[in-house]
Amino acid sequence: QVQLVESGGGLVQPGGSLRLSCAASGRILSRNAMHWYRQAPGKQREFVATIFSGGNTNYADSVKGRFTISRDNAKNTVYLQMNSLKLEDTAVYYCNANDANGVYWGQGTQVTVSS
Repeated sequence: QVQLVESGGGLVQPGGSLRLSCAASGRILSRNAMHWYRQAPGKQREFVATIFSGGNTNYADSVKGRFTISRDNAKNTVYLQMNSLKLEDTAVYYCNANDANGVYWGQGTQVTVSS
């Protein structure tokens, strides 16, 4: 059973930075694309970023140039470095992965951007 555990959320002022981590059980991280999504209050969950097994990345337009997704296969961990945070980045951030056996989500970590 694959488990994803996010951490690193918190309260930050606009313009600040946070780094989120997603620790994955098993070898799913090294074999599959890993994704970050987020869900703001009253809104649908939306895509944030993807990192493929080969290292290529993809970002939502709203975070491009501010967020960076990376992975450390040796630590079975994927990261989301978030810089120049804006009020509208406030959301619960979720790690996601998929394989032939199913779709996996972490429990989420709250990011609040507030002055």
